[in-house]
Amino acid sequence: MKMLFNLVATLASAYLAIVLLVFFLQSYLIYFPQTGRDIAVTPEHTGLAYESVEIETGDKETLHGWFVPAPDAVGTVLFFHGNAGNISHRLDYLPMFRALKLNTFIFDYRGYGRSSGTPTETGTYEDAIAAWHFLTESKGIVSQEIILYGESLGGAVAAWLAAQKDPAMLVLTSVFTSVPDLAETIYPWLPVRWIARFDYNTLRHLESINCPVFVAHSPHDEIVPFSHGRHLFHAAAEPKQFLTLAGGHNDGFIFMRAEWRNTLGSFIAAHLKSL
Repeated sequence: MKMLFNLVATLASAYLAIVLLVFFLQSYLIYFPQTGRDIAVTPEHTGLAYESVEIETGDKETLHGWFVPAPDAVGTVLFFHGNAGNISHRLDYLPMFRALKLNTFIFDYRGYGRSSGTPTETGTYEDAIAAWHFLTESKGIVSQEIILYGESLGGAVAAWLAAQKDPAMLVLTSVFTSVPDLAETIYPWLPVRWIARFDYNTLRHLESINCPVFVAHSPHDEIVPFSHGRHLFHAAAEPKQFLTLAGGHNDGFIFMRAEWRNTLGSFIAAHLKSL
């Protein structure tokens, strides 16, 4: 009996230690700025002219980004990337946006790439506001010509910004409903809803978004379940559209490049007021 008690006590202690580790080290499970911190290439690598930009946030961090103009632009994409790497790993998107006659402003959150600071949830929201102000104030672009485009974690940040401002539309690609929802799927044996220190509640933000919403997700996404994308789509108000992707979490865009461009282009043409 004593041996059984000792075994249970040991297992309970080990479990508690894991719970405490997850509680205190959550930021290391969410943000991966160290995955390719250096800027590997620039838009010039794909033959695109660009402006290197530094903007200051309300709490005095300096963010680095690129403004990539398109000839005869009808709108501007404000791009929010995922939780790993930096803007130089998202160059494949730029030719598509240019072909759709869209300028692109793509930037790194605090702690990513050449941006200062350390990433936090409130910090990424501050970064989103600073990027919005850069476009609307420094560039003089009206809100109804700005498309918020978020991939994965960036979709949660973009949805938050869409709930604060009045963009032309919101595009969500491979995005989760919330961090606790996703964590519950990944760590079903942990009390994640009790210990979660991050929210990134994309689903809740959608409740106060009135702009058109485009959602894309793959049934083969190995990181964010397909059901998350479907829940986001059902929660969004009309007008909205869903695109089923092929491939995994990080390569769905590559597998679906032509259809993605055509489908998204048609949605933008139908709902961008500047057209």
